[in-house]
Amino acid sequence: MDHNALAELLEVLESRRDTEERSREERYTGLIERVGMALSTAPAPTATPAMSAPKARAMKMTAEDDPDAYLVVFEKILSGLAKGLNVQLENNGYKELVIAINPQVAEGTLILTKIKEMVTEASVYLFSATGGRFYFKDVKILLPLTWSNNYEKSRTESYVKAKVIIAEPYLKYGDDPYTLQYGGCGEEGLYIHLTPDFLLDDTFLSVYGPRGRVFVHEWAHLRWGVYDEYNEQKPFYISKDQKAEPTRCSKDITGITEALSCTGSSCSVQKCSIDPATSLPAGNCKFFPNKQQNTPASIMFLQSLSSVTQFCDDNTHNFEAPNMQNKICNYRSVWDVIKRSEDFNKSVPMTTTPPAPQFTLMRKGDQVVCLLLDVSGSMADFNRLNRMRQAAEVFLLQIIEPGSWVGIVSFESTGKVLKVLSQIEDEASRKVLAKALPNVASGGTEICKGLNTAFTVLRGDDSSTYGDEIILLTDGEDTTVGTCLDDVRSSGTIIHTIALGPNAAKELETMSNVTGGLQFSATDSLDSNGLIDAFAGISSGSGDLAAQSIQLESSGQKISNQAWFNGTVSIDKTVGNDTFFTVTWEKNEPNIYLTSPAGKTFTAANFTKDPVLNTARLLIPGTAETGDWQYSLFNKLNTQTVTMTVTSRAADTSVPPVTVSAHMNQDTSAGNAPMVVYAEVSQGFLPVLGANVTAFIETNSGNPYVLSLLDDGSGADAVKVDGIYSRYFTAFKGNGRYSLKVKVQGRDITARLAVRRQGRAMYIPGYVENGKIELNPEKPPVNEDDFQINVGSFSRSTTGGTFTVAGMVGTTPPIFPPCKISDLEAELKHDAVSLSWTAPGENADQGTAKAYEIRMSKSLQKLRDDFSAAVLVDTSTLSPHAAGSKEEFGFLPDEMTIQNGTILYFAARALGRTDVKSEVSNIARAAMIMPPNQPTEINPGSNITGIVLIVTGIVAGVCILISATLCIMKKKQQARTSPVA
Repeated sequence: MDHNALAELLEVLESRRDTEERSREERYTGLIERVGMALSTAPAPTATPAMSAPKARAMKMTAEDDPDAYLVVFEKILSGLAKGLNVQLENNGYKELVIAINPQVAEGTLILTKIKEMVTEASVYLFSATGGRFYFKDVKILLPLTWSNNYEKSRTESYVKAKVIIAEPYLKYGDDPYTLQYGGCGEEGLYIHLTPDFLLDDTFLSVYGPRGRVFVHEWAHLRWGVYDEYNEQKPFYISKDQKAEPTRCSKDITGITEALSCTGSSCSVQKCSIDPATSLPAGNCKFFPNKQQNTPASIMFLQSLSSVTQFCDDNTHNFEAPNMQNKICNYRSVWDVIKRSEDFNKSVPMTTTPPAPQFTLMRKGDQVVCLLLDVSGSMADFNRLNRMRQAAEVFLLQIIEPGSWVGIVSFESTGKVLKVLSQIEDEASRKVLAKALPNVASGGTEICKGLNTAFTVLRGDDSSTYGDEIILLTDGEDTTVGTCLDDVRSSGTIIHTIALGPNAAKELETMSNVTGGLQFSATDSLDSNGLIDAFAGISSGSGDLAAQSIQLESSGQKISNQAWFNGTVSIDKTVGNDTFFTVTWEKNEPNIYLTSPAGKTFTAANFTKDPVLNTARLLIPGTAETGDWQYSLFNKLNTQTVTMTVTSRAADTSVPPVTVSAHMNQDTSAGNAPMVVYAEVSQGFLPVLGANVTAFIETNSGNPYVLSLLDDGSGADAVKVDGIYSRYFTAFKGNGRYSLKVKVQGRDITARLAVRRQGRAMYIPGYVENGKIELNPEKPPVNEDDFQINVGSFSRSTTGGTFTVAGMVGTTPPIFPPCKISDLEAELKHDAVSLSWTAPGENADQGTAKAYEIRMSKSLQKLRDDFSAAVLVDTSTLSPHAAGSKEEFGFLPDEMTIQNGTILYFAARALGRTDVKSEVSNIARAAMIMPPNQPTEINPGSNITGIVLIVTGIVAGVCILISATLCIMKKKQQARTSPVA
């Protein structure tokens, strides 16, 4: 959003606040503050301001409208502002798209050529598919440090924030292009993953189709939050016409269903039979589409077909197909979701052909970091200065990667160079930097003075600040920080911010947003270990997981005199190199006992201690032993807080470590809707299942709110068992900063890896040409053993950064409606209906709902469009269980007759404490199809009832024939045995 649009938005907000009642005034004030911060960082105004999309939408609202509608519009706009350096849409063209290449990918010009060809082709295809609305305008290809230094140096672009990554798959199970999607329908994904083989091996063209078409398929996942229209787990279904149909969109896609049989690398097709239990194609039956089609839809089903040039819309959408698009998006068509997107609403079709994409090649340089540390007078309060030194020392001695360059600057009313850039070469170079940390606090707070000094230090290696990083820690307010934001933007520096205490400058998050940096906050509560967590959360972002430090444990506790603080850290076989156990305390050194899995005990005498910083550190030689490490800290004297931090690195550079990343679904909130906590647990690009994942959300008060995150496909969790653990957060405690921390424990289990079912281009086994099935190369088989990886018990801890609540009235958490039921399932058993689902809460996914409202219909669309008009199910005997419980409910549908061919649809919603209702659930489908007595060959679209009648007729005919034969034989026998007259 440009300067003009923001200025207009600010004007509208201020005018609305002046006319609103007092209950909404504080909320408007919070929004105005956020717009003001964004305005201070926006590009300079244009000469001729035009009416912006936000202003136009706001002006369409009249005073008679619900005033809260204004707030909803503006909050959505502001959540977009917080995305910082994400892809932007400007005059129909997408710009700032970063495609990043992993350091493990071999250098070569061919892969760069293929990337350019793919995006150029995709731009034309996207423009056509969207009716002239969108194309790719500006693309940056970020090359890794491992490639030769023949390219422009990157600025704020980074591998970890790129929207497209090129990397090898982990476990060689295939090269499916896919998009990692966390959220629900219409929510932007995290990234598209393409493999080098997909780009370089042309044999994949017959499988996935032209690369540009595949990229558009994935772009729709990423940008607009739509889902696939096929389903490998449910490739066929029974339609309302009682026909066996392939799961597809549109239904006009034609083809043949046959069984695929493979022995080694040799495959053939055989006749397909139906499963007697389901009346659906059985076993290895596959749908082989005709190569030539007469339908243009749909890109989210099979973009490889030459005729496919459109997304399914309301006219072509297959509402019956059991695919993820229907499940997640409540049976809305892909085009309907796109039409409701922000991109669509702020664009109009172009009347001219767009230009080809412009590509910029840039290379990531060495990691160059300057610590910019506040030493103003307020840092002497609450032991902040010493805590800052403890955390910065952990960063310098344990976190920052070898080969990086580090400088140190302190600031109060002026900036002061404490250490010019020095390279991390060995332990000695780390200690030299740690000794340079500041130890005196006094003076005021002028962040811009410190920034200017930091820029000077960063220029010490190559006279440039492009791509360099600043870690800015401050605890004070600074009214002058806006004066240097233009310098910050033009510097090309990535600024990570750490807000310490409740009064840190509000502009910090804006500064990190506009530079692509991370944002953290820490309270004055010592047992949260927040400052160390913040520093531990900052890595090079290069994509080289083997070089990065991984936090295994971060715990603290306030313990009284003669009391113990005990814990367990599980070290698995994917980590173990460069393993540190670090203890901190406030006043008096505790007794330290650390026991290895083999029973070896380490005491304080084995630790390297710093009595000034109040730290003790133990480096485990070589690779740390796998298993459970037990620690015990005994406080000998006065009550104090002690902490334990454990970090490590990968044990083998060829085996990616188990990692966890966490974030909220948005950076800012007005506290008027639940937020979602996400934590992804993975090894390489594969998810780790079955872990215990706990989130800790801390406010300025220092009292964390604890949530157990789930991967069960209910509530906030969009997809079951995909390694993404989620939960709603509703416990808002007023305005201010909130910090997120996540801890993960895999305890005495074999970590289960799974191939994610996220949005990806479908692997087609073959096509029908001239009536004959032409097979594609077989997809590499998946070895089940590859997905049962015994990593042992493992521990992980990470920070998810900070988010801000502004505009909330008061400090009492609001009560929200129950969350939507998203996993409703239905089954017809004889004359009865059996329903099951995961229980929501009375407050999102917390507590116990008051009651359920369940309705059914023979029409899917009627149930979806007018839930309240559908047949109401009697639930008077149904008592809701606590959120997260499995609900089961059976009943006899007296209002409807169940017979062969009956298909019924069901939906539900929960009622909260004050009868506030949840959204209507997903629609569950149940069919009663009586299978034939014997398996019968079946083609897609075959009428099941017809088959049953045919088989029944054949059986009846055989019975008649047998009866007649027996009758004739009996008569002949009687004739032979009759007495002769």
